Amino acid sequence: MKLIGYSAVIAACACVCSCGTSKEDSMLTKSGLDPKNFETVINGDSTSLVSLKNAAGMEVCITNYGGRIVSIMVPNKDGEMKDVVLGFDSIGAYLPDANKTDFGAAIGRYANRINQGRFVIDGDTIQLPQNNFGHCLHGGTDMGTLGWQYRVYKIENATDSTLTISIDSPDGDNQFPGNVNAKVTYTLQSDNALRIDYEAVTDKPTIINMTNHSYFNLSGDPELSVLDENIWINADNYTPVDSTFMTTGEIVPVKDTPMDFTVEKVLGQDIDSEFIQVKYGNGFDHNFVLNTKGNLEDCAARVTDPRSGIVLEVFTNEPGIQFYTGNFLDGTVIGKKGVVYNQRHGLCLETQKYPDTPNKPNWPSATLRPGETYKSTCIYKFSNK
Repeated sequence: MKLIGYSAVIAACACVCSCGTSKEDSMLTKSGLDPKNFETVINGDSTSLVSLKNAAGMEVCITNYGGRIVSIMVPNKDGEMKDVVLGFDSIGAYLPDANKTDFGAAIGRYANRINQGRFVIDGDTIQLPQNNFGHCLHGGTDMGTLGWQYRVYKIENATDSTLTISIDSPDGDNQFPGNVNAKVTYTLQSDNALRIDYEAVTDKPTIINMTNHSYFNLSGDPELSVLDENIWINADNYTPVDSTFMTTGEIVPVKDTPMDFTVEKVLGQDIDSEFIQVKYGNGFDHNFVLNTKGNLEDCAARVTDPRSGIVLEVFTNEPGIQFYTGNFLDGTVIGKKGVVYNQRHGLCLETQKYPDTPNKPNWPSATLRPGETYKSTCIYKFSNK
């Protein structure tokens, strides 16, 4: 796709974001964001905020810094528009010096953890940055290295309902092999579904596992906990972890454990259980082995907030979904509109390959070779009842 100029993006963004009656308000998004607060230059690359809208009145705001979803406005059961994701009011708050968070980000090259940051591909041992209990998490974020969530994606195309961004990751980037070009396309559909399509190509054998790391709070009020939300996950099995959050290599049934979400239940019901997996995660922070077998027509997970009536359904062609309940939000992060983000005030549903797949040969492969195209799709569909 042809890369459009930065000035054209800002002009288009201003047009798409128009709302309100006053001149000042007309520049704000429905969620109250000022696009000017997202315009800066980072390492020579320009950032901006793009707003997507559909005829039903839904709005999704995305910045090309980290490919982050900043806000999602959807109607509640009373028809009021509510923002259902955590995030910040300005680009500065997303910078790692301000807040090391993954809010809304397009994660790459490899989402989740790789054991001790090491894997072998075609006989070559690769050592990645170690930033989480000695493991490599989300492509590396400490030790002076940054994953894609802290980099500027190029805006390839932006319309009222679609945004395509891309990133060029050089051979040896955070020690990952291969020159990789990756694209993320966000499409806001007429049925209030946000579709995210990932693609990547490489010139050397490498590994790719991308996901979106939005923190959802379907109440529309981030001062409220997500523990009262109801959740269902279409998974009979999950991958247990050790005390460092690393998958053990087992795939075990959820039946008769707090990990069982095959029948919808209140999220908070078992979150403080003495079950060792829950204790390890300080709540839920686990990969679930989906029953959907890559079928985009089958719902992988569903969350419902009884207070707002807002429903989120997740669809994916990936084999797994990481369910995380904001266990390490600790009240030190101040988000949009000055709201403090406390523990378990957001939940994540990250569609992906299983964690540490490169070191588990029996699990679905994350290897990408020259001539192949990595493709992954996640759909977040909203409704209310």
